[in-house]
Amino acid sequence: MKPAYFLLHLKKDLHLEWRSKDAINSMLFFALLVVVLFSLAFDPTQDASRKIAGGILCVAMMFAAVSALNQAWARELRNQVLDALRMTPAPGASLFLGKAIANFAFVTIVEIVLAPVFVVFYNLRAVGNAWLLLLVIPLGTWALIVNGVFFAALSIRTRNREMLLPLILLPIFIPALLGMVMACSSILTGEADPTLWIKMLAAYDVAFTTLSMMLFEVILHAE
Repeated sequence: MKPAYFLLHLKKDLHLEWRSKDAINSMLFFALLVVVLFSLAFDPTQDASRKIAGGILCVAMMFAAVSALNQAWARELRNQVLDALRMTPAPGASLFLGKAIANFAFVTIVEIVLAPVFVVFYNLRAVGNAWLLLLVIPLGTWALIVNGVFFAALSIRTRNREMLLPLILLPIFIPALLGMVMACSSILTGEADPTLWIKMLAAYDVAFTTLSMMLFEVILHAE
């Protein structure tokens, strides 16, 4: 993989999103709506909120990210941009990694904006090591993004890609979702050590990132 090609793809996606803000706005609206609705539905007390907050946060970000990942390759479909990319000498791994990191940056921005709202609505205060959340949430987010970008490319030419992507992505993401929820809950409640779940998330990320980069060349040139 050549860094020049990777940086070019990354810069292109960041620039286009900076101009339109389509993905960030849709994710932010969806995630805020889920957090507010769950807070009204459960009316959590401080003790109860720690037990359910991890799951609500992960599920909110998962569905918000899926709504944006459905459009991850939409720009490349217009004016045969994807066909032009297939004819360039750039390796598929560069295109994939640039797209994945760009989407990871978009989701991270939404998470940063959502964090204070989430703390206020659920009256949260971590009993465990709160700094571990800075490790758990990015690991879980990357697991979702790296699979989402890969499977979005796999389903890009199908007629019902908006429906197909969640059907493929969510079952694959279940182990990472479980690890993310359990690690967040352990940190917020202080009832268990999240180290095992963090290691599982890291191993999941390494495995699926490697597989996606190896197989993306086939996906890119598939008819």
